[in-house]
Amino acid sequence: MLPLLLCLALPLHAEEKVLNIYGWNEYVGKQALKDFQAETGIQVHYDVFDSIDLLESKVLTGRSGYDVIFPGIAMVGRFIPAKALQPIDPQQLKGFANLDPQVLTAMQGADPGNRYAVPYTWGTTGLALNREAVLQRIPDAPLDSLDLLFKPEYASKLKDCGISVVDAPQEVLSIALHYLGKPPYSKEPADLKAAGELLAQLKPNLRYIGFGTQTSDLANGNLCLALTYSGDASMAQAQAADAKKPFEIIYRIPREGTLMWVDTLAVPVDAPHPEAAKAFIEFMLRPASVAELTNTTFFANANQAATPMVDKAISADPNIYPSAQMRAKLFGEELIAPKLLRERTRLWANFRTH
Repeated sequence: MLPLLLCLALPLHAEEKVLNIYGWNEYVGKQALKDFQAETGIQVHYDVFDSIDLLESKVLTGRSGYDVIFPGIAMVGRFIPAKALQPIDPQQLKGFANLDPQVLTAMQGADPGNRYAVPYTWGTTGLALNREAVLQRIPDAPLDSLDLLFKPEYASKLKDCGISVVDAPQEVLSIALHYLGKPPYSKEPADLKAAGELLAQLKPNLRYIGFGTQTSDLANGNLCLALTYSGDASMAQAQAADAKKPFEIIYRIPREGTLMWVDTLAVPVDAPHPEAAKAFIEFMLRPASVAELTNTTFFANANQAATPMVDKAISADPNIYPSAQMRAKLFGEELIAPKLLRERTRLWANFRTH
């Protein structure tokens, strides 16, 4: 039986010229997909998931039929011990040298040696705001502070125009702990209790905890504050502007610091077309391929060589491509031991239901 690393080196003619991708909606540029198919002759089938739980379930169950997936780095950390991913030798990938060393370092806690996943996009989880609605209610609002969300004297004044928190338990709990001055992945019962109390204090002022509708609700004026992803906030900003709404959606990385997330390209262990998967990953490591994605979705990409090809309005936006000073305040995702994960999951379930 051939080692998995050698499987990725099999000649392409040994495989059917097909590539099955499982990703977020429009998570690969349309032109990049066309160019990849034209250049390689590989027919791409792109299926969309709208829940990370669905992605995790399919991959861990096995025989998903997919060749390339887009897991976040924390999920990669769960896939590796489950032997659900094929290893990829970074030294054998053309274009790997283009990747941002800081992003690669941020992945080390879950993927030591960057052997199983290639960073694709990255960003922060922060504050999306309807500037006019917030300032109308709080003229001196600290627009770049989590105080706006977590302090009742602020949040209670925004309750009527709508506050939402993304339904991402581990991310939000880590942000809450960090805001309280605790380690984001603290095991201390007292720290977890304090985070639970902070969320319980927030709950009466929330409109909903959710995922998938925040972008449209912000753009339509149905929310005035959301703890959400940087790219989703930027898309809401663009949608509101295109619709000529009488307000502006802005995004701010919290001054206190926040989570830096990384989405990756990875290959399931039982991928039916591993060589096509490698060809696609190398294609997306080309600066032009991934710059198109950033220019469309406003998610920062991990390819430093692509930055000159990104629209200046995006690359110069410090809330999409933060300064070195701000990046020093960001923390990455880490592997969470099963016992602690259960405790945090129970805490989140209590937050959702009470």
